Amino acid sequence: MNRNALENLQSLLPEFQKAIQQTLVMVGVSATIAVIAGGALGIWLFTSARGQIFANPPLNRIVSWLVSFMRAFPFVILMIVLMPLTRTIVGTSFGPLAACVSLSIAASFYFARLVEQNLNEVSKGVIEAAQAMGAKPSTIIFKVLINEARAGLILSITILMIAILGESAAAGLIGGGGIGDLGIRYGHQRYMPEVMAAVVALLSAIVIVVQSLGNYLSVKADKR
Repeated sequence: MNRNALENLQSLLPEFQKAIQQTLVMVGVSATIAVIAGGALGIWLFTSARGQIFANPPLNRIVSWLVSFMRAFPFVILMIVLMPLTRTIVGTSFGPLAACVSLSIAASFYFARLVEQNLNEVSKGVIEAAQAMGAKPSTIIFKVLINEARAGLILSITILMIAILGESAAAGLIGGGGIGDLGIRYGHQRYMPEVMAAVVALLSAIVIVVQSLGNYLSVKADKR
């Protein structure tokens, strides 16, 4: 890297700090909402399937189709479609908080499917044993299903956070801010390859840290 490139990066340190803060806000807020909303939806998808405690196959198929549809919806297009809703909720359609609306909605449907898949891996015998002992549905959900699937759920949260990080970079295309926006404005539009390289390295480092932490916590939570 030549001297001019280093000077460019040094001059942009305040921009990098601001971009990192914006990305952390987007990932933190969106992941929290997605874990709560998507987790609840995923539990419902599992428990409303045929043979489960809240079995409702017709409604389950409709909601399952909706989840699949939303997961396949291009994120950048979703952000544009949701601009009026975003403006109503946060008062603007630009910036990190505005991006959180679209990120949260997309991530919730994504996480719902991950939760459903994790719960499907729980042994039916454990669920049947709890039912035979007269356990309430809430007990089966929180003390049996979630408890048995906790290692997989931690990994799913890890995958969710990494996915949100990637989508937050795409949010920069329409003024979402964050690390991705910095790469687009300086690395691409102003032809500063050193900035783009630094952005890629930074995003890669964050992914490695998040994945490593998720793997560690999953192993600690695995009872097998």
